[in-house]
Amino acid sequence: MAVLDMDGTELGHRVLAHPHVHEQPFTRSLSGVDIPDGVTEVQIEARDTLEGWTGTYYPVQLPN
Repeated sequence: MAVLDMDGTELGHRVLAHPHVHEQPFTRSLSGVDIPDGVTEVQIEARDTLEGWTGTYYPVQLPN
């Protein structure tokens, strides 16, 4: 998965080491993402090893 700013610049990403098809539901964290000052919203894009990047972006409002 990737964390992007609203212009599509990657701010951070996490590569999963193996499929999690038999571990549903599952969650993973991503720390150390450097959010520039003034950014109030980011978007998340998922990726899987078979299909690649989804092309679907999920906006996330950041707390003040």
